Amino acid sequence: MVRYLLSNITPADRVLEPEELQKVIANVTDVTRQMQEAGVWVFAMPLGDPSSATVVTSRGGDVTLADGPFAELKEHVGGFTVIDVDDLDAATAWAGKVSEATGLRIEVRPAPSFGG
Repeated sequence: MVRYLLSNITPADRVLEPEELQKVIANVTDVTRQMQEAGVWVFAMPLGDPSSATVVTSRGGDVTLADGPFAELKEHVGGFTVIDVDDLDAATAWAGKVSEATGLRIEVRPAPSFGG
């Protein structure tokens, strides 16, 4: 089994009306249930707006903080799901379901564990 990170690529200007948001939540809940029943779901989490981010840089013991995203972005990672599947084909199949549920593009990336 290989762990994959499925990142929700969210346009910076995406705003959902309450009814649309409720539909997306219901869709994602359904896909999450399917993943759990298939035994591939590990973890998932939505992320706060990029404007709430703090960027931390440390060089030679000097730590600096910057508010907001590192750069002006047209899109950002709005949330993610970690799954444990046999291969990239299985990961992309699940990513397709997440994309359908969210209406977003999903980046699929292997997420190997450190130290086994």
